[in-house]
Amino acid sequence: MQFKHPEILYFLFLLIIPILVHLFQLRRFKKEYFTNVRFLKEISIQTRKSSQIKKWLLLATRLLLLTCLIFAFAQPFFKAKDSKNSTNELYLVLDNSYSMQAKGQKGELLKRAVEDLLEHTPENQPFSLITNAETFWNTDIKSIQKELQNLTYSPLPFALESAMAKIKSHPSVFNKDVIIITDANGLQAKQLKSIDKNWNTLFVVPKAEQKNNVAIDSVFIQQNLDNFYEIGVKLKGYGTDFKDLPIAVYNKNKLIAKTIAQLNSTEKILNFTIPKEDFHGYITITDNSLAYDNTFYFSISKPEKLNVLSIGDADKNSFLSRIYTSDEFNYNAATLSSLDYNILEKQDAIIVNEIPDVPQALQTTLKSFIEKGGNLIFIPAMDSKVANSTHFMSLFGKVQFQSLQNSEKLITKIAFNNPVFSSVFEKEVANFQYPKTQSSFGISSVHPAILSYEDQSVFLTSIPNPISSVYVFAAALNKKNSNFQNSPLIVPTFYNMAQSIRKTGVSAYTIGEQTPIFIDALLGKEEILTIKNKDENFIPIQQILNTKVKITCSEFPQLAGNFGVYKQDDLLKNLSFNYNRSESSLTENPENLLSDFNVKESIETVLNTLQTDRANNTLWKWFVIFALLFLVTEVLIQKLVK
Repeated sequence: MQFKHPEILYFLFLLIIPILVHLFQLRRFKKEYFTNVRFLKEISIQTRKSSQIKKWLLLATRLLLLTCLIFAFAQPFFKAKDSKNSTNELYLVLDNSYSMQAKGQKGELLKRAVEDLLEHTPENQPFSLITNAETFWNTDIKSIQKELQNLTYSPLPFALESAMAKIKSHPSVFNKDVIIITDANGLQAKQLKSIDKNWNTLFVVPKAEQKNNVAIDSVFIQQNLDNFYEIGVKLKGYGTDFKDLPIAVYNKNKLIAKTIAQLNSTEKILNFTIPKEDFHGYITITDNSLAYDNTFYFSISKPEKLNVLSIGDADKNSFLSRIYTSDEFNYNAATLSSLDYNILEKQDAIIVNEIPDVPQALQTTLKSFIEKGGNLIFIPAMDSKVANSTHFMSLFGKVQFQSLQNSEKLITKIAFNNPVFSSVFEKEVANFQYPKTQSSFGISSVHPAILSYEDQSVFLTSIPNPISSVYVFAAALNKKNSNFQNSPLIVPTFYNMAQSIRKTGVSAYTIGEQTPIFIDALLGKEEILTIKNKDENFIPIQQILNTKVKITCSEFPQLAGNFGVYKQDDLLKNLSFNYNRSESSLTENPENLLSDFNVKESIETVLNTLQTDRANNTLWKWFVIFALLFLVTEVLIQKLVK
């Protein structure tokens, strides 16, 4: 037992006072017997003995009363079990991603976690709260009560390493108690390494009762018809025993198609036909689990003519004019000597056709062209130097040219799943008229081949990125070296390689991703672009690039939906944003992942344990109670003992 104020124990010397008083009252007197009271001798002896017992009892109760009072003021206590961590700072990491929308025994996981924090966090307990997007430093439960009650789901997935970095960046001389409240959905072992081993880290993992969930994973153009788009809708199921789901397609809130989806496996693609015009809508399903991934917003712009430029000798470029016809393309051809560099940035696709040595100025311009969302098609010349071609490709990715092989090769393998051919064939074709080349370069690439030779070497590959692609051939396509120009593959190959992601295809971005978006616009120095719909309005990060504006939305918008890019009141482009689908699976089991950590069942258990283990067991109240008992005992002795 220890004392908070041990100096008060010196007052125990005061116990000598009742002892002296008691001794004074018990001093002996000389006995004188009188004849008229001699017959009372026996009664007098008994009375004296009873009086002495009463005085001894009163002395004992008074000594104990005074002792208890002195001990109470000295504030005795037993040291806490975990006293070394009693000065720890408390950090609460609350996962408010959309997977916490799942329902547990007492409702939605996030709402229940907030209720537990409000109910069980001590009012005088200082702490810091970190959510997916917000941070509250050095606060208390009363100060942020309203913020917790109004806390909404974040479009950003739970990033444990980001929360740990914020705590590490908050300087303090004290150790830390870190309570992480998450369903651990999407949590990875490498993220757990961000936790400092010196911290006292505890996990509270609420569990969802309903594990089955169906999400709309993506939407894409399955087939491009004359007057219609055939779009594919990819559904993903997580769990088992899925029920039939209603699925509907809306364009500008107008229902245009509806059906019932039968999910017999974990993935299913449904096809819908929509008019070939501007589409700015969404697809929605209805299931009984997570709601955030039941709607997918997307936009499709009305087809515009694509600008295509080929650079090379006129006779070698002649076949391209038959592919890029005037009804769909603005096609131009130029020789290297007559090339106008000012028109390069206005193109959607550029073909470098059999130029032995690409000038440095053109290389620099083409690199900028790719970064702005254009597609590049590179066809090597047979007299090109391997080193020059490899250096040129190094500007865009890891593709290396190897020595020239002067042997005839057949092109026999097609990557049917590649975007270039995914909408061309109804089924995989095993036998077709194989084109061939007389000479070709070896190509080493980390990217898969689109077309391959019979010996599995690469004939055509690509370097993809989120906004453009670089396509690389292994051989020249002139008629002396190849009959590829006469192959049925020539038209779909070059047609689809020229397609610009900015002007064709589905526009659907993921909130939180740093994908740049290019808008065709001329802005003055004081002009800016805004992105808005009826619920949100924000200004993205933007960079003016001559006739284009590069915008990055970062963590905006906050809510998924369809938006417009505006220059003042003029609509320039429709955009669609969706929540990240990385937390759609509720079937993951975090128990093995968190086996090395202290996992508690509830927030109440964690807070009570910390408070109990860290608080000293004070005893002064007991000594006050004992003092009162001895006081009552003294009163009873005074009244009852004769």
